[in-house]
Amino acid sequence: MQNKYAIIVAGGSGSRMKSDLPKQFLLLEDRPVMMHTLEKFANSKSKPQLILVLHPDMFSVWEDLCRNHHFEIPHSVIAGGYTRFQSVRNGIDYIAKQQPGLLENTLIAIHDAARPVVTPTIIDSCYEQTTRFQATVLAVRSTNSVRQGNVVENKAVDRENIWIVQTPQTFRGDLLHEAFLQEELPSFTDDASVVEKLGYNIHLIPGDYRNIKITFPEDIAIAQFYLNSLTN
Repeated sequence: MQNKYAIIVAGGSGSRMKSDLPKQFLLLEDRPVMMHTLEKFANSKSKPQLILVLHPDMFSVWEDLCRNHHFEIPHSVIAGGYTRFQSVRNGIDYIAKQQPGLLENTLIAIHDAARPVVTPTIIDSCYEQTTRFQATVLAVRSTNSVRQGNVVENKAVDRENIWIVQTPQTFRGDLLHEAFLQEELPSFTDDASVVEKLGYNIHLIPGDYRNIKITFPEDIAIAQFYLNSLTN
């Protein structure tokens, strides 16, 4: 039986939300956004061990929120780095210490804390398919027309071949650990791009358009609507 972990990355700032608090700490249904996110993983059949990666300055804030909201889902909290790459690497290193020599038999999902509408069913599918394909990414087809280039020179791209990447992105532990030993590059726009750099193929898992990443203030209302749609 494979060990399962989820690294929940929560190191973002609140700059685009026009808030002093990072978006993952803002209230959604009277609870911080990332409590919903952690809950979705805890409610999945996979029951991964949860690793929450936070900026060290936010540790006490999170402790207070957990106490005030009586949030008791088991999870470990570790310090993030200056970039997402560094934060994910810290999470992988933490797991490697928990599973010395066993990463080949470990599945690690990486998920944005600000994606609270992911469903337990999708989470389970990500782990199940990663057992077969080793490196998977949740994604949805583009519903918009797409052009490639700059404002002067550009051309239409067939949107049937365009996928919008979501999370979780899930990998066999040893591949992920190997990939994050690389030096960080500007081309590493997500976790899959880091693994792909080593020559591994990435398998796409059809996602859910409701699995939005909260980025702007209006996204809170949209996430609220989608949360209601999951329970109605």
